[in-house]
Amino acid sequence: MTRRKVVLAYIANDSERKASYKKRKKGLIKKVKEITVLCDVEACAIIYSRYHPDEPEIWPSKEGAVAVIERFRSLSEMEQAKKMLNQVRKFY
Repeated sequence: MTRRKVVLAYIANDSERKASYKKRKKGLIKKVKEITVLCDVEACAIIYSRYHPDEPEIWPSKEGAVAVIERFRSLSEMEQAKKMLNQVRKFY
């Protein structure tokens, strides 16, 4: 049985949108976990959401994310450019 193609469009119904957000966030975090284990890389996820406006959801932990970002920032600008593909140049 194949999956049907998902149409990417704004979900107008609030409860459906929130349910979709929760499922996709869970899937995204699962993928970040998998890539860290399978490829032996350091990674983090920082997710800002209207459902948690006070602070972002961070994986694996705030300290882990800060360590990954600080390690990246400690690289020279040339090394940072090598490790980025069409990403925002600075973290603010």
